[in-house]
Amino acid sequence: MSTDTQSPATPIALPLEEQVILVTGGARGLGAAISKAFLAAGAKVVINYNSSEQAANDLVALYPNDAVAIQADVRNESALKSMVAEAEDHFGQPVTTLVNNALVDFSFNSDARSTAEAISAAELSAQFAGSVLAPVAAIQAVLPGMRQTGFGRIINIGTNLFQHPVVPYHDYTATKAALLSLTRTFADDLGPEGINVNMVSGGLLRTTDASAATPEAVFDLIASGTPLRRVTTPAELADTVLFFASPLSRGVTGQNLIVDGGLVKG
Repeated sequence: MSTDTQSPATPIALPLEEQVILVTGGARGLGAAISKAFLAAGAKVVINYNSSEQAANDLVALYPNDAVAIQADVRNESALKSMVAEAEDHFGQPVTTLVNNALVDFSFNSDARSTAEAISAAELSAQFAGSVLAPVAAIQAVLPGMRQTGFGRIINIGTNLFQHPVVPYHDYTATKAALLSLTRTFADDLGPEGINVNMVSGGLLRTTDASAATPEAVFDLIASGTPLRRVTTPAELADTVLFFASPLSRGVTGQNLIVDGGLVKG
């Protein structure tokens, strides 16, 4: 008996050397580690920054043929679209991997955090704009190019803090939990088009600009609870981001991979 049902074509899987990677907030901290890792792997990298122009240009100077620094506030939808167009014009091909890394106006300072009785709607709204609305707008900005290519990788940066709140940063963890939900629903929508959507979640990393205000006692507490007895570094998390952009992850989508030395299980 014949049927009209056909198996979907095997999706393409571009090696990193043939890709253009956009890293939001890619000039400092974890973003810089991710940008450097992709550049060292031979990819072309768009280093997005908002105010860290010098840091972005310093990175480009290390890889002048493969990196470009472009300013854009990720909360501005039109600026995101302009950045993507500029990147495509610069490299002559669309962005194929987007890393939603930018963290807007947040510091992991446990002494200064807002507690349950003090957390405000304004704080929650500010983090929602930077950690949910901005990643969605960035995804929408790169989708036309990914569809043109028939390939795409979207990697959202999450956190293990909503599963194991060593320090309860209410606004930050709530928005990252929402981003995980969108990671899974977007994966379902975009999977048929050869676009994989995943999340990489670290904990407090040792050390980034955002975690520089974290007391050493907190880092020591985290390290003592991990099987590796140490705190994850930005470079270690960047390794996993590269995995999700590479052909090795072609069968993986809608997942959240926690990279925290084994602190959080599952």
